Amino acid sequence: MHSAVPELAHTHTRPIHWLATATAVAGVVALSSVLQPDPATAAQATGQEHRSAPVTAAAPATTGVDFPIECGPVKALVVKQASGDLDGDGRPETVAVVHCDAPMGTPPDGVYVLTRATGSAHARVVATLVDPKDRRTVASLSVDDGAVLASLLGYSSADVPSCCPDVKDSAKWRWKDEAFVRSTPAGTHSV
Repeated sequence: MHSAVPELAHTHTRPIHWLATATAVAGVVALSSVLQPDPATAAQATGQEHRSAPVTAAAPATTGVDFPIECGPVKALVVKQASGDLDGDGRPETVAVVHCDAPMGTPPDGVYVLTRATGSAHARVVATLVDPKDRRTVASLSVDDGAVLASLLGYSSADVPSCCPDVKDSAKWRWKDEAFVRSTPAGTHSV
């Protein structure tokens, strides 16, 4: 018995059918490549854009740094940090505020500049901006336009108890002639 259903044209593939399908797929691929940039082209364009801009390196980490602060049986603790290019070499430095992790009282802060030698993974202290022996506490710290800015709390005399600083001092350090030079932008006044 024969089937009453006639043969359907689409059930038999002919070479012309495959050619039409391949042409349609090629058209879709061509259209999508026009609408979306090729990854290799996008990467090259991005690389060209960054050639004129300086390469951004990671700022030195404070982990494992041997800070020049005497803490006796307790450890040194990094309480604030800021990063930026301080010497204009295109690589960022890190400024760290460090004090002894004392269980009581307000230990004085030290402010240190860290850098990393080219090709080295370890940071090292290259400058001390505030020595803990100066009995200062850093209230705020930032790096702006290649300068270190800090608000410092201190004492008008050795007779003032360490709980109660009575002097507030703003300081700014800028790299000049191979050293950090301090200026006082806002002046010193009583708290």
